[in-house]
Amino acid sequence: MVYSAVRALVVILIISTVVNCATTERIIDLWPEGKIPNQKESSIEEVHEFTDILRISKVHKPTIEVFLPDKSIATGQALLIFPGGGYKILAYDKEGTDVAKFLNERGILGIVVKYRLPSDAMQVDKHKVPLIDAQRAIRIVRSRAGEWNIDPKQIGIIGFSAGGHLASTLGTKYRHTTYSPVDEIDKISARPDFMALLYPVITMREKTHKGSKDNLLGKNAAQDLILQYSIENQITENTPPTYVIHAMDDTVVPVENSEYFHTMHNLKSKAGCRLYLFEKGGHGFGLAQGDTVLKKWPFNLIEWMNSLETE
Repeated sequence: MVYSAVRALVVILIISTVVNCATTERIIDLWPEGKIPNQKESSIEEVHEFTDILRISKVHKPTIEVFLPDKSIATGQALLIFPGGGYKILAYDKEGTDVAKFLNERGILGIVVKYRLPSDAMQVDKHKVPLIDAQRAIRIVRSRAGEWNIDPKQIGIIGFSAGGHLASTLGTKYRHTTYSPVDEIDKISARPDFMALLYPVITMREKTHKGSKDNLLGKNAAQDLILQYSIENQITENTPPTYVIHAMDDTVVPVENSEYFHTMHNLKSKAGCRLYLFEKGGHGFGLAQGDTVLKKWPFNLIEWMNSLETE
């Protein structure tokens, strides 16, 4: 009798564990098989490099990794996360899954976007490809709002470094037609309801991050492309509310990038933009859990997100 009870308990625990795993993490392809826009036939394989962080490069099959919060604490909010890496690699854990797990523990759905990185060998019109994947990603998330217990009007985006450039590109170019629709999902709005940008690349002009610019646009980019992807020029009255964070001692992406965005957002957009500058922090600090000052930023971000309904 005791043995049977113990065995039944073990079975219940196993089932519970399996269900929990199934509902907290899911990887979903962005595109149906054979319908990835701007994709060339290529034998190049995706690379995962494990050092101090996980670096992913040569992405040929873009995905989203979904971290669903426990229903008992779910807020109905969602954030799509765009890791940085100079449009050359994705800092997938430090600026991706680590952030998703932090949000997940606080009731927010975190979705890490493994977007394609610009490559002449793998893509046609490589500069269009990250935005194509970003638009598709947010449309998929909005299409699953009911299934994932999220408010379709509380879907935001967060981007780090070059991922911040992609996030801000999505936030200003969400209406741009970048690919031919492949299914009903592509009829859904790609507008984020709010944005968070961490030490973002914004401009493609003098104060840019040269590596990001060259990887996205090419080393001899035409002036019209430079202007199109200098996001301070793309802000309109409908650009979503934005939360921007940068360290003043950042030697990789100059702080002027965030300052340009903040200035132009407040001039043009009907929504608010908050800029928080830290005296020290450098570049690429992620969640900054080892820094007593910087580590407060994600908590402050959540407070800001919660204030948006009343602003």
